[in-house]
Amino acid sequence: MWIPSKLTRPARLHNAILRPRLLETLEQAPFYRLVLFRSPAGYGKTTMAAQWLNEHPHTGWFNIDENDNDTFRFANYLLQTINKATNNACLKTQAMAERRQFACLSTLFSELFGELAEYHDQTYVVLDDYHLINNDDIHDGLRFFLKHMPDNLTLVVTSRTLPPLGTANLRIRDLLIEVDNDLLAFDEEETTRFFDKRIGESIEANVLKSLHQQVEGWPSALQLIALHAQQKPHNLVESAESMASFNRGHLWDYLAEEVFDLLDGETQQFLLQCSVLDMFNAQLVTDLTGRSDALAILESLNRFGLFLNTLEGDNNWYRFHNLFAEFLRHQRYSQIPQQRAELHALAAKAWLKQNSPQQALLHAQKCEDTKLVINILCDFGWEMFHHGEMKLLQDALGQIDAEELYTQPRLNLLHMWLLQSQHLYNDVGDMIVETEAEFTKRNIDLDDALQGEFNALRAQVAINQGKPDDALILSEQALGQLPSTTYRSRIVATSVVGEVHHCLGNLSRALPMMQQTEKMARQYHVYHQALWALLQQAEILLAQGYVQSAYELLEQAFKLVKEQHLQQVPLHEFLLRLRAQILWCWNRLEEAEESALKSLEVLAPYDETKSLHAYSMLARIAITRGEIDKASRYLDLCNSLMSRSVYHIDWRANTDLANLLFWQMTSDMDSIQQWLLHAEQPEAACNHFQQLQWRNIGRACVNIGEFDRAEAIFTMLDESCNKHNLITDKNRNLVVQAVLSKRQGRRELALQQIKQALELTNSTGMVGIFLCDGSQICDLIQELVDTKALNELELHRARQLLREMTSKERNRSVHFDENFVEKLLNLPDVPELIRTSPLTQREWQVLGLIYTGYSNEQIASELDVASTTIKTHIRNLYQKLNIANRQQAIETAEYLLKLMGF
Repeated sequence: MWIPSKLTRPARLHNAILRPRLLETLEQAPFYRLVLFRSPAGYGKTTMAAQWLNEHPHTGWFNIDENDNDTFRFANYLLQTINKATNNACLKTQAMAERRQFACLSTLFSELFGELAEYHDQTYVVLDDYHLINNDDIHDGLRFFLKHMPDNLTLVVTSRTLPPLGTANLRIRDLLIEVDNDLLAFDEEETTRFFDKRIGESIEANVLKSLHQQVEGWPSALQLIALHAQQKPHNLVESAESMASFNRGHLWDYLAEEVFDLLDGETQQFLLQCSVLDMFNAQLVTDLTGRSDALAILESLNRFGLFLNTLEGDNNWYRFHNLFAEFLRHQRYSQIPQQRAELHALAAKAWLKQNSPQQALLHAQKCEDTKLVINILCDFGWEMFHHGEMKLLQDALGQIDAEELYTQPRLNLLHMWLLQSQHLYNDVGDMIVETEAEFTKRNIDLDDALQGEFNALRAQVAINQGKPDDALILSEQALGQLPSTTYRSRIVATSVVGEVHHCLGNLSRALPMMQQTEKMARQYHVYHQALWALLQQAEILLAQGYVQSAYELLEQAFKLVKEQHLQQVPLHEFLLRLRAQILWCWNRLEEAEESALKSLEVLAPYDETKSLHAYSMLARIAITRGEIDKASRYLDLCNSLMSRSVYHIDWRANTDLANLLFWQMTSDMDSIQQWLLHAEQPEAACNHFQQLQWRNIGRACVNIGEFDRAEAIFTMLDESCNKHNLITDKNRNLVVQAVLSKRQGRRELALQQIKQALELTNSTGMVGIFLCDGSQICDLIQELVDTKALNELELHRARQLLREMTSKERNRSVHFDENFVEKLLNLPDVPELIRTSPLTQREWQVLGLIYTGYSNEQIASELDVASTTIKTHIRNLYQKLNIANRQQAIETAEYLLKLMGF
């Protein structure tokens, strides 16, 4: 699917002159991150780079054209370039890119750098014609690349303009070699050698000096003049004079009058036809022009050196020099505008013979041949879909008139899956309704197989929209209609059946369906669906109380992600989030926080609204630690996102839990009362997210004293847990029920409920659920311990919980606020050094967080600043306090706290 010639560097011209002054400048390139050849068109940037790197064995070359502005295409060609230069040192990263399993270029490059860690040969990566890139995401990615790439790698860029790659910073840090048009322009000595080699006869020095001054050493202009001089050696002075005050129009006039018009009509026509292609080989040109002697013509033209660049590699690939290509396009627009559509149509068909449907589709769009576009999409659309050509497909489908699109049901289906892949479920649902109406209007009947594919898509949309009954009917219909060979839709339909049973609380039926989905998906290499099935299985096992088994299944999912390079797909975020949830319930807060933060990294390129789950998880972690300020900031983010988008009840319920725990900890009963007035009440409680929402309502009722309502809610939840085997939710419910019973004055019942919760925790390991209400149930657990009402395993768990509830971890932050510091500085025993060299308020905060055991990264996160800023604060406070390390900082803080009576 990729064009080999884009990865081949130009062959060295037989008549190129050596340029020692430039080569000497480039000798130090291994010590620089970026070598930039920057000049207007025609200054020989590519030629000079090719000459310099001609003998270097570890060089990769990427010939860029305007189609490479698609991030996915750019990333793939760049990684193939690097692999070619490094003897395939980063095949895993390339495979990840080819499957479009990355969220953004920076995350892809992070994987690349890790894979290149063991590669140490000096290597050059050339990006030729980078000025054609106008995609800010690519610029951002390459800035990251330049900042973090290995020291043995040097990036070489040729560009007509100054690329937005942070060159100013690189220049200041002496990490940039810049070869601009002043350096690339021929000097007088090089001009003399240039013409000596091409003309083969003596030319007066004053003529060459005048010529050099007139064209200011512009290599392409010199090449044009030399070409003309080969035909009319005596007119060299006139050639120079005609270039005296050239601009692009003058260059085209010159090329037309002095070069193009001298060619025979057949060659002119041949060049104009070829100009429709960015690059080509003999077969492409033969199919385009219908000439059987295309290769001979190309070889003949190539001897001029100006017209064609021969690309290294097999199959004799060529491309026009950029200046000459521009000139030819200008000539084609003015001379044969009527052939535009025909040439692009021929080019499209020629590229199809080269097995490059992407290139063919681009030309089909340019010729505005809707029938051709439709034919290419029908034959290759799904292939391109699986290769990640989403933008190209979207643009092409958008070009087709609705009237024609509706006559192609499979293209409608492709269009909907494009939207589905972007998580635009509601848009897909609307399009299905509209498409059905249009099919009916046009009397278009779908066969069973195609109807089955539509039903599979409808089923997926229905389950995403929270309509399990509809989803079940549609998915079962799809399975009855789809042939066994339509594996993708069968996998989707089977998965939806499993999801439906999961939502309806039929866990014993849901689990085998998801296991079957995983098996089918692995068999047919649909790894995204296999990952989804694994995550669904883990959620089912978690609901059934098999938390350790669920966690181990997640480890299998992480293995799949690694093996199939799925790190940057949105499902990877779901995996990280699910692991964070289990770790939080196990009170492994550091690991839970790490997973939640990684999930945000995966989601970085997507709409911020997708991050709600991660932020609510981080808020709960902060609340469990007693980090009220941090929790408040996370909840502000969550509530802002909730106000801006529509979410599934699972997402809303998790955020509501974080809010309720925060209000509970801060005794904000008014907020709890207000929330309860508008709280959504699910129709049932047969799955984990409905249980969670009802438990939220029950918790709110307990906090504001509506005990009767709370008791009714937990009675209903208990019945549902027993009916659907929701062991983990029963475990969670019992803790809140114990708080309710205690506040009702029914202490014996509360003790019984806590004891039952501890018994369940022996298998689930869910200790975090006790810590959420630690201040209210601590005495109950202590009484169970004191009265020896627990067996050995439960006793161990209870003592562990009591330690956690009384630990400093529940209130980790020591706040050296302004009032505290003012009182401290007024104490008579405070060290004189602290009086005479006072810390700033931020430095006091950092000292307090060091004392509580925070790492630099955690301090940065707590204070919402960069890690480098924290390092500066730490360095400053070390200097002011005359201390050398973190341990001395902790001892100093402890001493100051003792002075204050803590």
